[in-house]
Amino acid sequence: NPKVFLMDEPLSNLDAKLRVQMRIEISKLHQRLETTIIYVTHDQTEAMTLGTRIVVMKDGVVQQVDTPQNLYDRPENLFVAGFMGSPQMNFLEATVMKEGADVYLALTGTSSRILIPEARARVLLEKGYENKSVVFGIRPEDLKDEEMFINNSTGSVVEATVKVYELLGAEVFLYLGVDGLDHEITARVNPRTTARPGDRIRIAFDLSKMHVFDKDTERVIVH
Repeated sequence: NPKVFLMDEPLSNLDAKLRVQMRIEISKLHQRLETTIIYVTHDQTEAMTLGTRIVVMKDGVVQQVDTPQNLYDRPENLFVAGFMGSPQMNFLEATVMKEGADVYLALTGTSSRILIPEARARVLLEKGYENKSVVFGIRPEDLKDEEMFINNSTGSVVEATVKVYELLGAEVFLYLGVDGLDHEITARVNPRTTARPGDRIRIAFDLSKMHVFDKDTERVIVH
């Protein structure tokens, strides 16, 4: 019996339906043989669904080695954060501002400010980021349009205009424009949402899932 299987993008030329079927078969093979499989792919979905450990590489340099869940929840830099997940994480440039006991992220180009939770704010201040530019990262599923969540998140609500509405059955993607931002942000919301293109809505960030990255080094500062 082989000790190791080496697979170099084995599913890349298959159509979507067959790719899913073969992915399941490879996963079953791995469970049955309990043998190491080294699997090369540019498809993060394949990596997330098949891998028990993932090595993320950029230009031949290892960026992070971890479990799929940790790569998704705790990316070590902007590249890993943007690579893992579809649609990718939203990235917003911001400045760390302190007013009294409160610490905010002032979103660049907008009048919007995000009140940073105390523990994360303390880390940012201790590391010397007051009045410095950073990159705020938040995944699409951590943007909420439910009224109950918005009412309980007064420090993390922004106004946005719905540009595109995509229904995928069990979920909806909203592509949102925020005044002053030069790019849209993406929200993955409940399919029962009433938001439609052209609507002006309020959206709240779930700051328990926020990430802040150094703008220059692109390394994570705090999750």
